[in-house]
Amino acid sequence: MVSYKFALGLGIITSLLISISTLFLYDRFFLEEYDIYTRNKAVAVAESDILFSDRFNKAFNSSQPNDFVTAAELSRKSVVFLRTKGNNDAHFGVNSGSGVILSNDGYIVTNHHVIKDAIKIDVTLNDNREFEARIIGVDPSTDLALLKIDAINLDYLIFGNSDSLLIGEWVMAVGNPFRLQSTVTAGIVSAKARSINLLENQGIESFIQTDAAVNPGNSGGALINTRGDLIGICTAIQSNSGRFEGFSFAIPSNLAKKVIADLREYGVVQRGWLGIDIENIDNQMASKLALDEVAGVFVASVHKSGGAAAAGITKNDVIISVNNIRTSSVSEFTAQMAQYRPGDKIDMLVIRNEVKVLVKATLLNQLNSTDLIANYDAPVLRQIGMELREPDKYEKAVIAPQGVIIVSIQNGKIISTTRVEPGYIITKVDNHKVTSVQMLIRYLEDHKGKSIIFEGFYPKVPGEFPYTFVVPE
Repeated sequence: MVSYKFALGLGIITSLLISISTLFLYDRFFLEEYDIYTRNKAVAVAESDILFSDRFNKAFNSSQPNDFVTAAELSRKSVVFLRTKGNNDAHFGVNSGSGVILSNDGYIVTNHHVIKDAIKIDVTLNDNREFEARIIGVDPSTDLALLKIDAINLDYLIFGNSDSLLIGEWVMAVGNPFRLQSTVTAGIVSAKARSINLLENQGIESFIQTDAAVNPGNSGGALINTRGDLIGICTAIQSNSGRFEGFSFAIPSNLAKKVIADLREYGVVQRGWLGIDIENIDNQMASKLALDEVAGVFVASVHKSGGAAAAGITKNDVIISVNNIRTSSVSEFTAQMAQYRPGDKIDMLVIRNEVKVLVKATLLNQLNSTDLIANYDAPVLRQIGMELREPDKYEKAVIAPQGVIIVSIQNGKIISTTRVEPGYIITKVDNHKVTSVQMLIRYLEDHKGKSIIFEGFYPKVPGEFPYTFVVPE
């Protein structure tokens, strides 16, 4: 009995060992060979796809980047069509243009020349919804304007870094040329920091030049990179025919971003001033100053009370960088300076008597202080033809403890008939004390079509001066 059980157990163990050995040998020699065959077959299929598939041929044979679709789709949803109505339904031949949505609650950037003198601005979104926009602020010096519509959950673009753009980089222009809504064109960056003498009153020009097709109606639209970042606001073309001939120009996003932020927060652009007169360096000047290259900004004169004088900048200095950003020309320098506010501190690398010197300066405002001053440009003020601001700290303490100041007067508007001059401090309206610009704006809006009286004075002229006019309806 024992021997039988022993023999049976030995047989079972032997069978198990044979089975295990068989499985090992099969896996070791036969499955491995099968896996090699399977892998080789998969590689062969992949190679066939790469060589003969249209999808792979497109990917491998196209230039880089090869696909604008995602960026174009995002930007098309964020670019709007603007239709403006003025006194004669025309503004220097322009009554339509483009704009770019910057926030999900309806802030829109466009060109100032698109909405200049407009009394009504209609906005059409990519999904054909229509809104009426109001003007938050304008900046003719950069040809930018900020609008607002009452909408939420909108698609919008994010500002990219225009300083990092490279010559030859692919870009796309998105706008509404000839009223053709949501048109996308592509090109490359042809040049940077271009000045084409487009803007009036010594405007800030440091344009991105591209060969992306831009035509009338593109103004205020988006210039984007292949990631879909907003790197410029399309503004102008250079043309003998009035239509695209190979060159278009856009305001750099870094400049636009700062301008729009100021308009949104203060209603006016807060510009930091150094207090210098500058010129481009030419070959003769570079030779005379013993410069290593024909580049930089020549300081022709220094204003006595400006931030440059306080920092030690002197006549004949050559500024070659601002905060480590190279400034080879006046246009590059002004574009960099336009990104700072009064009170900001900057580092400038200066060549003086053939030696490089680091100069630290504090920027001031037009009144030679570091205060941030808000100008106001509400619709009722545009109808009247004036721009207002609050007094700064010094003016409130010494000149005008109450009241608001007229910054500018527009010829041909109702206010110009009164002969009031810029600098006039309005202290009362219809015998009501003027405590702020907003208070005065509300009063004017509530008295449209009615005659009102301003009372006030000029800081350097004795006596008070009343002015009477009718607020336009």
